[in-house]
Amino acid sequence: MAHEFRLPDVGEGLTEVTVEDWLVDVGEEVGQDAPLVQVETDKAVVDIPSPFAGILLHQGAAAGETLAVGEILAVVGDQGEKWTPSPASDPEPKPVAPIVGTLPEAGDRLQALPAVRKLASELGVDLADVAGSGPGGRITRDDVLAAGEGDSAERIPMSPVRRAIADRLTRSWREIPHVTTFGSARAERLLGARRELVAGAEGPMPLEALLVALIVPLLGRHPEFNAAVAGSDIVLRRSYNIGIATNTPDGLLLPVIKAADALSIHELADAIIVLAKSARGRTLTPEQMRGATFTLSNIGAVGGGYGTPIIPFGTSAILSVGRADAQPVVEDGAPAVGLVLPLSLSYDHRIIDGALGRTFMAAVVAAIEAAELP
Repeated sequence: MAHEFRLPDVGEGLTEVTVEDWLVDVGEEVGQDAPLVQVETDKAVVDIPSPFAGILLHQGAAAGETLAVGEILAVVGDQGEKWTPSPASDPEPKPVAPIVGTLPEAGDRLQALPAVRKLASELGVDLADVAGSGPGGRITRDDVLAAGEGDSAERIPMSPVRRAIADRLTRSWREIPHVTTFGSARAERLLGARRELVAGAEGPMPLEALLVALIVPLLGRHPEFNAAVAGSDIVLRRSYNIGIATNTPDGLLLPVIKAADALSIHELADAIIVLAKSARGRTLTPEQMRGATFTLSNIGAVGGGYGTPIIPFGTSAILSVGRADAQPVVEDGAPAVGLVLPLSLSYDHRIIDGALGRTFMAAVVAAIEAAELP
């Protein structure tokens, strides 16, 4: 008997996935709960097991194609069995919205809606030279964009991860009034403390571990930076879940160290290493990317200096740390050369005023320069 397996929601709020790779070909046998297909969500690459044992009769989408939650992902049945989709197997047809008004004509074919004609004018596209791909030969926005690009441009579809990043950053930039303040800290003691920890440790000691250990106590004394806006209220959080901005081949991901205030410096280091490896291997779970209350971004790891980081939505601040470089400094009234760490702090102006922003930055600078690890 053929069993239709519809795409489940493999993540909170998921609406669609992109098929990465089928692990079983049509006509091959699959066991119950055995890996069937690998799909890409907006957070990770996930193996989906088969809920049935039998022969794979149908694949709902080819590798690289997108499938919506609730659509048929696979059909599993008996050897030699044939399966054809029935009307009940197909998703309900989506209603087509009527076009209000009439479309001006050019010659014997329909032209385009006013917004599309405006876009064509902006791009210098002559609609008479564009073949419409819409209903009745109507010229669409994509038709105009393609004509405007000609042979000189390449269009690359966003991956689910890139689309999710774009959506989150756009929402954050649109809804949070950002302010960025800058500072710099002498890094000699911090880097010296790291060298001592590396010498006494069995594994690596990421600089982020030291920074988290120094910053978490400051968040306790300045709770506005570990907060969020909820309607007309400000929520001051008493948990310290630190997001670590992590560069991956698929884009910037934000795994979260939960209860960072309860971890030792070595436990922080271990957590950061594990999360970074999972992020780059696309094996992070939704839970590992949820619940950040403050974010640290070490752009110095990729050679960065100062920046204007965007606040992750649902939080009130993010600290960006650049690369420590040798720079001219003044020591005891005389010129000298010191290692200077560039700092950039973006915060939500609805919660934090400029004076408080500078106060927190001064506290961060002092903590880094003292490097007194808890």
